[in-house]
Amino acid sequence: MLSIRRVNQYYGESHTLRDLDIDFPAGRCTCVMGRNGVGKTTLMEVIMGLLPLRSGTLEYQEIDLARLAADKRAGLGIGYVPQSRQIFSMLTVEENLHIGLAARTDGKQKIPELVFELFPGLREMPGRRGGDLSGGQQQQLAIGRALVIDPKLLILDEPTEGIQPNIVQEIGAIIRRLNREIGLTVILVEQKLPFARKAADRFLVLDRGRLMATGDMAELSDEIVKEYLTV
Repeated sequence: MLSIRRVNQYYGESHTLRDLDIDFPAGRCTCVMGRNGVGKTTLMEVIMGLLPLRSGTLEYQEIDLARLAADKRAGLGIGYVPQSRQIFSMLTVEENLHIGLAARTDGKQKIPELVFELFPGLREMPGRRGGDLSGGQQQQLAIGRALVIDPKLLILDEPTEGIQPNIVQEIGAIIRRLNREIGLTVILVEQKLPFARKAADRFLVLDRGRLMATGDMAELSDEIVKEYLTV
């Protein structure tokens, strides 16, 4: 579904992504792993067009993403939940969800029922402002907003960060359902190893901007964990 070839990225003089060759296959949930500062979020922002690609290619369903502005990528069916969530704090839950509808290319302006099926709490508080929600509720709203575009690919950057344990379990179950029952392709950035093992069926490990290991989640060995993931 998404192919990355010889991608390089820089932050000032720092070489943050180095000759990355990665494939994200359709219908799979791939977890991007690595210690802090190895380039995980940078890679997601390059995919979404929030950072300009310095060199290399990004091909999504045979479309050259690098030629498209960031706001055009959602229209291709790429949903994105950033690490900061980026909820509009002064807008209501309903207004936040409706903002996502603007990216749909089919003209539909109704929030899909699936969003409320997955997150029933959002149905119960349409008039609450985003800034008044708890961290877990804001994360649910951010995921719901990404889902209103009916994405083919969903990118989640650290969805469990700062979230209470019961909501973490709910988010894990929802990711599994979206991927395994509905067939949504998911890219998950996550550092919590137990969560990653349950939610994803593939992994890739970055270290200093390079791809160091990739494979099915069952192949994530103790040696890889010790060398590249243990703090």
